[in-house]
Amino acid sequence: MTKNRPKLTIGVTGLNAIDSPGPGVAVIRGLREAESFDCRIIGLSYESLEPGIYMHHLVDKTYQIPYPSAGTEALMQRLQYIQQKEKMDVIIPNFDAELFSFMRLSGTLRSMGINTFLPENEQFEARQKVNLYNFGKEHGISVPPAKVIYTLGEAQNIDKDFDWPLVVKGKYYDASLAYNPEQVRSAFNKISAKWGLPIIIQKFIHGSEYNVTGLGDGQGNTLAAVPMRKQYITDKGKAWGGISIADEKAIELTRHFVKASRWRGPFELELMMDKEGQYHLLEINPRMPAWIYLAVGVGQNIPEAVARLAMGWPVKPFEHYEVGKMFVRYSWDMIVDISEFETISTQGEL
Repeated sequence: MTKNRPKLTIGVTGLNAIDSPGPGVAVIRGLREAESFDCRIIGLSYESLEPGIYMHHLVDKTYQIPYPSAGTEALMQRLQYIQQKEKMDVIIPNFDAELFSFMRLSGTLRSMGINTFLPENEQFEARQKVNLYNFGKEHGISVPPAKVIYTLGEAQNIDKDFDWPLVVKGKYYDASLAYNPEQVRSAFNKISAKWGLPIIIQKFIHGSEYNVTGLGDGQGNTLAAVPMRKQYITDKGKAWGGISIADEKAIELTRHFVKASRWRGPFELELMMDKEGQYHLLEINPRMPAWIYLAVGVGQNIPEAVARLAMGWPVKPFEHYEVGKMFVRYSWDMIVDISEFETISTQGEL
């Protein structure tokens, strides 16, 4: 530990690093590279095979926590147990589905000494996929038309509203491109079985995919913004490679979003640029993306800034980032003693 730097104990979720990775490992890498503090990292996992559990050079200790479906009371009891042992200063949740629970508990967590920096409930609801089209209309942001459906019957005549192909989306995750009614039915059944209802049917925009990750201070100011163009996309639509770009139009859209919504916390904008060069907003993810380490690598350590904001420490807006830097994701095999897996599986901590 470097002298004269405070040390924070930070809980981080999203430790899975599969083909559709969670942001946790990348967030932790950013926290480890923070210049303004040292940190002890407490991993918060949902399953025993999340790779971050076994990355002991990044994660100091891991505790399992209950799934969001278990409710806030179960989560609160577990966090109270963890806090007694670890005295966490900050928690950074990294999954859409868990954010509501942490937002709801933020006041109670604060009384326990755990700080967060999360969106307000109104902001969180306004950017939900089911509300995004209306959000765009209200704030002058182009969002592809969408229809929210709860039954397969509602999807039968969907081609009256949209041209083929169209996009079938889950309320939290997953999206499939459908070229005919049979593919709509298949996607509806698959996605609803995993994430529940409703399902969102959205107009497909032909173009190139871009993303922006950023940070809002809750007062309408943009503290960070890094745009990137996807270079390689998996069959699940996840960026496996991307490059930081100079794109003032994307940054202007980001600033407009933050100012209009007074967004509080980190976020990711998923954009599609059409053939005319216009951006269309496809999704607003209310947390850091899995590729957040690219932002760290080009000079905007958003994870560090989030931790500072949670602590109530000042954060100056990032003014620059390096253009033309690529991230290329890869996978590797860790060799782990079976006793570690048994320990986290049976005792719920490692």
